Amino acid sequence: MPRYDLEALWEQHCRYEFETRDVDATMATMVDAPYVNHIPTMTGGVGHDQLKRFYKYHFIGANPPDTKIVPVSRTVGTDSLVDEMLFSFTHTCEIDWMLPGAPPTGRKVEVPVVAIVQFRDGKLAHEHIYWDQASVLVQIGLLNPDNLPVAGVAEARKMADKTLPSNALMPKWAKSDGKPI
Repeated sequence: MPRYDLEALWEQHCRYEFETRDVDATMATMVDAPYVNHIPTMTGGVGHDQLKRFYKYHFIGANPPDTKIVPVSRTVGTDSLVDEMLFSFTHTCEIDWMLPGAPPTGRKVEVPVVAIVQFRDGKLAHEHIYWDQASVLVQIGLLNPDNLPVAGVAEARKMADKTLPSNALMPKWAKSDGKPI
């Protein structure tokens, strides 16, 4: 069974999506019948034609110009890869795939994202992409976090800086201070 450099394949795919913004080159990194599912919003596509349509009209080239992805951690298996990333942008345009129907707010967004990518025969077969949609909605002002266990941008900052305090959303956390452990 041939071995492929999954990291290089994934990085090339992401480069075509976010740097060169080349739909055909992106599709060429994938199997004949790929699928992508952005879990929180159920956006993406199943099969070549639906995914290419999604990429062409709703994803590649449709992200704000300041979109940035910062890698945090990566796990690579024999036919899969899991990437943990910090995804940031300014909401200067409608972002169909992440914020369907939400008009631009001009607000900055930072959110942890996890991508689970499966490969077959040296090409991407499918992607499951996860993020905390409530955190994104708080950051653009569509969700009021008062009285909700929602962190907003604080969750991205905590992911990037492990020294920030934990348990800030737990009202009873202070009551356990000083108790025997």
